[in-house]
Amino acid sequence: MPAFRTRHLCALTAAVALTATVPAASAASAADAAALREVLFVGNNWDGTADVLQSTGSLAKVGRINVIPDKDARMAEINADPIKWIYFMAIRNGVGEGHDQFADDMYTTPDGTSVVVSRPSFADVVSINLATGKINWRFPVSGYRSDHMAVSPDGTRVAVSASTANTVHVLDIDTGKQVGKFATGDKPHENIFTKDGKYIYNMAIGDVNTSTDAPWLDWTKGDRHITVVDATTYQQVRTIDMRPKLDALGLTDYSDAVRPAVFSPDESKLYFQVSFFNGFFEYDLATDKITRTKTLPKNPATSDDRTTFVNDSRHHGLSMSPDGSKLCVAGTMDDYATVVNRSTLQEGPLVTASKPYWATVSGDGKSCVISESGADQVTAIDFATGQKTVSVPVGDHPQRVRLGHVAANWTSPAS
Repeated sequence: MPAFRTRHLCALTAAVALTATVPAASAASAADAAALREVLFVGNNWDGTADVLQSTGSLAKVGRINVIPDKDARMAEINADPIKWIYFMAIRNGVGEGHDQFADDMYTTPDGTSVVVSRPSFADVVSINLATGKINWRFPVSGYRSDHMAVSPDGTRVAVSASTANTVHVLDIDTGKQVGKFATGDKPHENIFTKDGKYIYNMAIGDVNTSTDAPWLDWTKGDRHITVVDATTYQQVRTIDMRPKLDALGLTDYSDAVRPAVFSPDESKLYFQVSFFNGFFEYDLATDKITRTKTLPKNPATSDDRTTFVNDSRHHGLSMSPDGSKLCVAGTMDDYATVVNRSTLQEGPLVTASKPYWATVSGDGKSCVISESGADQVTAIDFATGQKTVSVPVGDHPQRVRLGHVAANWTSPAS
């Protein structure tokens, strides 16, 4: 079950459990939960907005928020600091493909009053009040770029990768105060909390915006491994290096940079994508081995020249149906998405999509929702049939898509 849904169901269950002892407080909590509306947030990275859509069915637009209301102030700071300006321009001309990166990842607070957004070009995380559009708090990350985030199952903490500092910050979602941090490999990227909230997995992807992409130059990409930490003490409990595991299978030319990843429902298996590869792997946590490899079709129109892949990612986006039976894969550079049977690893129809950059699950769990960054739209694909059901236009260069909650009667704040 998606983290947002799990979190709010847990909150509602807790409220009901308190009825016998604190009926007034319980009734208020239940009413608050009932007053929330589940939605999808779509981060439009290049224009600094987030579109809010219905979480199921037609994915109709509910509203939009500006996630860079303080742009003038941030730009003044950057222009006044030569080092910040150099990194700002490096992001624009490197990973930003000639554009600024203003909206990478986002999660709503449990009460649905605010959305927390990581903003790579501004090297920060902000909380934005959904009613007023104003900033509640701002946390500048270490270094010069923020990246992917994850929210704890209870919704109280958010973990954000500081990609140039090899650090993950863990923040109180309501106050923005740091409650912990930990070191990672080079260029921390994806973060995942385990569903019991005990551990955080961070995937370091190394230097993805260099042109040293040939397999024999793989050593130039840096230290790439998964860091597992205790989510209470933030102390490292394990590292997972995919290099020897790939080598053991004879896959010596494959990158060990773990990109998007998703656990099986029982968290015994981890499915993950790596740089340059059109497919994904299955990793068994108990045996510490890659157990299956799935190679997906190449688009004949896509060059095999690795230097042409956006930030080294041939395929970037992976989600799983709530029952664990299907995987949804965004074939970024191959311009398609497909639903894969997890048992047989047989892919379904290749659904044409323009540079799909992320995959998540609809609120009702029936569909995979991908962001088409090349077409400025999001598209739903039915898990049961593998067929596209709807596409909805959004802002410039949608990337992360996350389930969240807003007030039942929420409308976009005034500009």
